[in-house]
Amino acid sequence: MEKQMRCGEEDGSGERGLLHTWRGYSYSTTPERVLLSRPVLQAAVGARHGVLLVEGGQVYSFGELPWKQNQTSSVATEPVLEAVLSEQRIVFVAAGSVHSGVVTEDGGMHMWGENTHGQCGLSGLSVIPNPTPVGVLDSEATPPQTVKILKVACGDQHTLALSAKHEVWAWGSGCQLGLNTSTFPVWKPQKVEHLAGRHVLQVACGAAHSLALVRCLPPPQEPRNPPQDKCGQCHQMLYTMTDKEDHVIISDGHHCPVGVELDSDETTSAFEGSPDQSSRGKQGKSSPTEPVPSMPTQIPKSPTSITNPESTPPPESKPASEPQNEVPASSQEPVEPAIEDSAEPEAPPTNGEAYVEASETSTPEPDSCRATGGKSSPYPDEQAVKAYLKRLSDHALAEHTTKTPSTLHSAQLSSDCADCFTSDPLIPVAQSVTPMGSALNNLVVSCASAVGERVVSTYEALSLRKVIGYWVPGERVEERLRQEEPMQGKKSSSLGDIREEEAELSRRLSLPGLLSQVSPRLLRRTSRHRARAIPLAPGGIPEADAHLPSLQTEVWSWGCGQEGQLGHGDLLPRPQPVCVKSLNGKEVLRVAAGAHHSLALTAQSQVFSWGCNTSGQLGHMESPTTLPHLTKLSDGIRVWDIGAGQQHTLLLADGDCIQPILYYSGQQVKEVMEQTEEEEQTGEYTQQPVLLPFCMNLGYVSSVGAGGQTCAALTDRNVMGFIASLHELAAAERKFYCKLSNINSLLLQPLLKLDSLSSALGQSSAGLLQNLIGRLGRLSQLTGQNSASLTSFLRRSRDIRGLVILDDAHLFLDTYSEYCSAVGDLLVMGGFQALVKPCHDVFGKGAEVVQKLSECSEEGLPLADVLAHLFYLPIKHLHEYGRLLLKLATCYEVSSVDYQKLQDACSKYESMALHLKRRRKEAEYTLHFWKSFPGKMTDSLRKPSRRLICESSNKALTLQNAGRFSVNWFILFNDALVHAQFSTHHVFPLATLWVEPISEENTGIFGLKVTSPEESFTLLASCPAEKAKWLRSINQAVEQALSGLGHDGIPPSTGVAQRADPPISRTASYTFYKDSRLKEAMYEGRWVSGKPNGWGVVKWPDERMYTGTFKNGLEDGFGDYVVPNKNLNSCDHYQGQWKDGKMHGFGTFRYASGEIYEGSFQDNMRHGHGMLRSGKLNSTSPSVFIGQWQYDKKSGYGVFDDITRGEKYMGMWLDDQRQGNAVVVTQFGLYYEGAFSNNKMMGNGVLLSEDDTTFEGEFSEDWTLNGKGVLTMPNGDYIEGSFSGVWGTGLKMSGSYYKPSLYDSDKEKDHALKLGRLAVHSEEKWKAVFLECWNRLGCDSPGQGQTTTAWDNIAVALTANRRQQRDSPELLSRSHHKTLESLEFIPQHVGPVTLEVYHTIRRYLVKACDTPLHPLGRLVETLVSVYRMTYVGVGANRRLLPQAVNEIKSYLSRIFQLVRFLFPDLPEEGGSLADPPKAKGGSDPAGKQLESPKPGCVVSSSALLLPVLLPRLYPPLFTLYALEKEKEDDVYWECVLRLNKQPDLALLAFLGVQQKFWPVTVTVHGEKQQVLSSTKDACFASAVETLQQISTTFTPSDKLQVIQLTFEEITQEVLALLKQDFLWSMDDLFPVFLFVVLRARIRNLGSEVSLIEDLMDPCVQHGEHGIMFTTLKACYYQIQHEKIT
Repeated sequence: MEKQMRCGEEDGSGERGLLHTWRGYSYSTTPERVLLSRPVLQAAVGARHGVLLVEGGQVYSFGELPWKQNQTSSVATEPVLEAVLSEQRIVFVAAGSVHSGVVTEDGGMHMWGENTHGQCGLSGLSVIPNPTPVGVLDSEATPPQTVKILKVACGDQHTLALSAKHEVWAWGSGCQLGLNTSTFPVWKPQKVEHLAGRHVLQVACGAAHSLALVRCLPPPQEPRNPPQDKCGQCHQMLYTMTDKEDHVIISDGHHCPVGVELDSDETTSAFEGSPDQSSRGKQGKSSPTEPVPSMPTQIPKSPTSITNPESTPPPESKPASEPQNEVPASSQEPVEPAIEDSAEPEAPPTNGEAYVEASETSTPEPDSCRATGGKSSPYPDEQAVKAYLKRLSDHALAEHTTKTPSTLHSAQLSSDCADCFTSDPLIPVAQSVTPMGSALNNLVVSCASAVGERVVSTYEALSLRKVIGYWVPGERVEERLRQEEPMQGKKSSSLGDIREEEAELSRRLSLPGLLSQVSPRLLRRTSRHRARAIPLAPGGIPEADAHLPSLQTEVWSWGCGQEGQLGHGDLLPRPQPVCVKSLNGKEVLRVAAGAHHSLALTAQSQVFSWGCNTSGQLGHMESPTTLPHLTKLSDGIRVWDIGAGQQHTLLLADGDCIQPILYYSGQQVKEVMEQTEEEEQTGEYTQQPVLLPFCMNLGYVSSVGAGGQTCAALTDRNVMGFIASLHELAAAERKFYCKLSNINSLLLQPLLKLDSLSSALGQSSAGLLQNLIGRLGRLSQLTGQNSASLTSFLRRSRDIRGLVILDDAHLFLDTYSEYCSAVGDLLVMGGFQALVKPCHDVFGKGAEVVQKLSECSEEGLPLADVLAHLFYLPIKHLHEYGRLLLKLATCYEVSSVDYQKLQDACSKYESMALHLKRRRKEAEYTLHFWKSFPGKMTDSLRKPSRRLICESSNKALTLQNAGRFSVNWFILFNDALVHAQFSTHHVFPLATLWVEPISEENTGIFGLKVTSPEESFTLLASCPAEKAKWLRSINQAVEQALSGLGHDGIPPSTGVAQRADPPISRTASYTFYKDSRLKEAMYEGRWVSGKPNGWGVVKWPDERMYTGTFKNGLEDGFGDYVVPNKNLNSCDHYQGQWKDGKMHGFGTFRYASGEIYEGSFQDNMRHGHGMLRSGKLNSTSPSVFIGQWQYDKKSGYGVFDDITRGEKYMGMWLDDQRQGNAVVVTQFGLYYEGAFSNNKMMGNGVLLSEDDTTFEGEFSEDWTLNGKGVLTMPNGDYIEGSFSGVWGTGLKMSGSYYKPSLYDSDKEKDHALKLGRLAVHSEEKWKAVFLECWNRLGCDSPGQGQTTTAWDNIAVALTANRRQQRDSPELLSRSHHKTLESLEFIPQHVGPVTLEVYHTIRRYLVKACDTPLHPLGRLVETLVSVYRMTYVGVGANRRLLPQAVNEIKSYLSRIFQLVRFLFPDLPEEGGSLADPPKAKGGSDPAGKQLESPKPGCVVSSSALLLPVLLPRLYPPLFTLYALEKEKEDDVYWECVLRLNKQPDLALLAFLGVQQKFWPVTVTVHGEKQQVLSSTKDACFASAVETLQQISTTFTPSDKLQVIQLTFEEITQEVLALLKQDFLWSMDDLFPVFLFVVLRARIRNLGSEVSLIEDLMDPCVQHGEHGIMFTTLKACYYQIQHEKIT
């Protein structure tokens, strides 16, 4: 009933926010201006009073105010300020019949006026004279929360409020509250539960009905789950099945008592109103794609029995006896809904009751879809059904026809295949089931209108439905049920009554061939497109949603319906909100409610009206008035605001001029005030809206309102042209939206219905047309949303900062750009030419429709050009944007931000318009070219996105050195340069094309050198201008192709110069066609001047693939190469270094067979040091080889571990065969050393078995003796002679047996000495490893090269590796980073090496060996791994100990050689360091050595490098020592255990320690205690503890240090005893030390002693450390031979 208006906020109160009121429409009427000091922002008009909101948030009332007690007269001629509200800042006002409401800025609400029906929400008072706060409390929330209110609407006896959460609250009296209650009045605001969870945009109150504008629910984003069987809210079954004698009724008409069912399965929704859920059984559709077979059971087969099952009921049908207790009072489900559902694939959005799901359809019978609508909501009683059936037949499609076109272009601009259009699949339009408008529906719509009957289709639809019963991808499950009206208290009605009606109906409907024009092929086609089009139908235009109003809306109505004001096609009341189906998809933006009629304003600027029409207030004379119909307005009148009063309607529209115009429809109001009600009813009235003549004098009307008999308009004067420009902008956008809608509904929809369309267009053009329709849909939707946004902008604040067209300009520009590309693509492929015939077929020879729509001024243009012109119209609109924004800008100061903003936007739109014009020209030029181009090549070269830039048919460009008669034609497209000859042509993609001019000085020719990956040629131009033109064109085209803009390019923003030349280095992909190595391979990555360079990927057709770096067209650097192996169903995989297109450097090769090689490569072959593990990937590898390779073969020294045989071979190889000296050990303890030849033991060798049985002599095969030799027994007996046979089986021999006498032990010594003689010398081992390290330092052979070069190489290696690690930081720990950083400083020194410099070098080496990224670190890592490979496992054989020790010594000397190469000033092994200048030389070198365990000034490789190397090699080495010393250690250990049973004093006495050294007191746990005879493990405890640490150290020098500390501890303790200075003699010291050694209980002391002895620094042997070590050794032997007496 009341209407709100808002108006702008610029300055100058006389100019804006002026309020005019008047009554009626006669010529004599003149509006009165309501005078106020401030601009009016909003006016609400009630039955006899009004409320105004002025700037500053104050509120005035005017008119009859009977509730004001203190006023003399209750009529306020002048507006009265509501002083109570002066403290509040009001933002919204509303007026009802006799009460008013306002909303404050913080969401509070005040009400005043009559309150007898509780409409003010304050209990206990019948009149409220002044505004009083009313709290809205959400009691469901815990704790209860106050609800913020945005807007309020007042009716006669009720009030609705819209909360900030977009929910509706109601109070007052009457069913128009929409609450689940029958007790009135409702004093406290309560939430309307039926709309909970929906986004309500606006509410309006009539006298006894309510309207709400609701945003459609968005489509679910995730894949749809199979529909549920139960209601998500009340958990009752959604489907019920009732089995009658001869038919089955399936119902999904679940009415959820909790509120509107939000999601339920739509397929069946139309069964809607019936409540019985009880027995649905398993009938829920199993998946969204297949409709339940029995859904359609009730389609009439014959006129008589409407319910014969068309398909047998499913087995689970439940007997009817099950209770169906879902909604009170309804025991039986009426069948009528069944018809609706199954029968109508109803298109007319009139009531989206049953949707057809069109997706893949192949319908057998052509007239399969008899369709259409019918209000399908089930009726609460049969009288209604009768009325409905009667109405159905009466006014057939009267209103439908008017609606159809709009439907089509409404929510979606299109629907058909164009579904792509549907910008927002939110619309629950019936029209297209899926908002995407499936073609079928439209078809149905159109057919229905053709028939002109609103009929409920017969069962033929069913068959169609079965065929089509797939879900359309975009379809919304919820949509359907949600729209079904929830049925309130349905009266029970016996089936019988309804059955007759239906039979009657079905008879009437079975008109033969009703829809025969729908061909199955078309159905198939449309559905096919549908699938393709989906991606083009995004849900709205996503980014914009935030700022743009949604067009996908629904209108819900409830309350009294006796005048039809609810729009449901009947006169019944609705106590709960119900969706007005026929407005679905109409893009309603605003609703208004008069006393007994309702209005809805759509985005297409049309007005739908329904309800009471006694005074012509609906603006049309259509019937029935119970359904929405369009008001009658002449063409070109676009309405953008509406107001509804008691018996009249006021419309604000765009006319021909910029200024808005007013239309009035309804009762004429006589000036005489005393008329009685009856007379008013009979006064004159309008048949359709009439123009109010005075509107032009009012200025620019920004909004209108009406109430009672009054009309009101808010106007602005045109300040500086600002208001006019705003109005013009909004009007232009509305007009353009209507234009786009017309193009869709008048041109595209009819075309899409044509059967022969896709055959006429051909495959490619059909797809392009599809794409074009999709893009047009997006553009259309964006325009519609923007026009709605601009319209509401006019009504409220006028701050241009809110304009979407400014803030989101990019969105508009992108949409236009994409749209124009789509038009251009279709044009280039000759699509418009192909559309000519279909146009003639549909629109007749003249195709006037097209001519008219295209606004083409030229006469006699071919139809194809007219169509192209038509589709290019939007570019004009961009100019319009530019012009109007510029106009707006002129209203601002040039220096202001707003001016700048408008100016920028204007230039963006202008430059885009120019850019699109240019693109249009290109497309037309290209089309022209294809028409003239020789036909054969056209097919292969013509592509939608390809545009012609220039071509050389005028011979302006020729090929250098071409034959005399050859024809060379060069054509430059935006993506390729084509070189065409007589019959062939070659295409050079632009991304990989490099062009440079050839200088003219010497040659005198105007040439261009063109380089492509596989060819380069020279083009000669006829003159310098041609040369410059082609050079510029090619370079620009290449630049565009590279920037990825292609022909969609956004124009460069003004002022930014384009780069003249494209970069030499670029990223692009290319498929090779002749290069032998890369033939047919595709490369994607970086290029430089025609060659792959940098990172890239090559894929060959046989699935080989290389990923890595390139240099000059060849693989170079790190790369990953995969070669599939078909036979093994796996692939070879190499990861590592490349050089010049070949594997070169370190890499890992995983063979398809399961073998893995890690090591060096050269020229694609294994060459250098490497390790090969073979065997199945999952088992432990049966064999491992580590050693040297040459040209893919094992050659040089290598270790082969044959895990299956348990043998390890350590020796020389040649060409993959064992050849030369070697050692073999087996897991059974056999040891062989000797010669190998041809992969066999052959020649001289020594073989020892575990028990020391030894054979020395000739071998011919593995483990086979053959020839002379000596066999020695463990006890020393030996046999000399000839032997043959395999060791371990019987040996044949002839020879002499010797038993040496006890004293003749020379032989034994000989044998012991011989081990290791025939093994590979340690210097010969691992040469390749060291050589690789030298190579990394830049030397060809050890020691040959420059130190500076070596340091440069180290720096390069470190930085390259660091960069690689930086890309994958997880590989490095923090400490590792620090190490790398410190390594970047090279230790610098000049002159001789002093101790300080020596330490610096030592520290540098420790760090270098710590990281494998440093060549030395890499070397150490490799050595450690080969050493472990050799001496772990089978290699842990005690006889290998001497070799293991020698190998370490050889490592030391060879690494020391490298170190001296890097630090040339370092003295050689054993040389002494320079004295630091100030040091005084000590008397003896031994004294120096006391200070530091590191020898003071002698340089030794072991002191420098053992600390780095030994800790890593210690485990395998120590194991060998332990095995070697096992027997001795056992003897020693037994003795230690025995002697340790003694108490301290007894042991000291036993060992002969002098009495004076015996400790008297000892400290235990910090307390001094007397040493008693029983004391144990207390004497010399600290020394014992110190000595025990020997096992925790690695290097000999550290171990010696421990021994020295032990001696110091003993000395300390003795000094404390004797309390005087004292020098040890060895005789005194030895027993004490022996005691400490015994008490230390070191298990493998013999191994420790041997290790120190073998690896001790030679220069230490004669110093103090040497003496101490000798003492320890002596103790060891002493303990072994100790006899306990």
